[in-house]
This record gives sequence, structure tokens and C-alpha cells, in this order.
Amino acid sequence: MAKGKRKLEVIHLVCEETGDRNYTLRRKSGGEKLKVKKYSPRLRKHTLHNEKKK
Repeated sequence: MAKGKRKLEVIHLVCEETGDRNYTLRRKSGGEKLKVKKYSPRLRKHTLHNEKKK
């Protein structure tokens, strides 16, 4: 029997310092929440971004 495909979900990466949603990703559901250092255009420096669902 074939396994069902895991759907891709849209997630946003939200800056910890400003709360801006700067990036969107499509990834498979499940797993850990992402915490990535990305560029924040408002602050003009790299800050920690956390995963938030839509």
C-alpha cells in the first residue's frame, strides 16, 4: 500500500527584535521549529528569526 504524501505548509520567519515577517518558506509539516539568523532590512543587520505559521 502506498504511503500518503506529506503536504507542504507555508511558514513565515519572524524577526525576534522587530516582529516583522521578512521571509516565507514552504516546507513539509512536522519536525522542529526553525530558528535561523537572517537579514532584517529594518535594522540593517542579521538577527534571529523564528518560525510562525500563517
